[in-house]
Amino acid sequence: MKLVSDWKSVWRWHSTWIGAAITAVPFVWMELPPDIKAFMPEGWEPYVMAGMFVFMVLGRIKDQP
Repeated sequence: MKLVSDWKSVWRWHSTWIGAAITAVPFVWMELPPDIKAFMPEGWEPYVMAGMFVFMVLGRIKDQP
């Protein structure tokens, strides 16, 4: 396995932050009270997660300083 040349700055990449959010969302969602969950229409969860994944990919391919 070969690491990318700037692996020490991985914590600054947009894709890293969005990937961490994608990982955390299901755990946070389980702990939310039902009245807060009611703000999201029924059945939208997969679309929200897919949208976050798209943003992660875009964050990965975007040139970052």
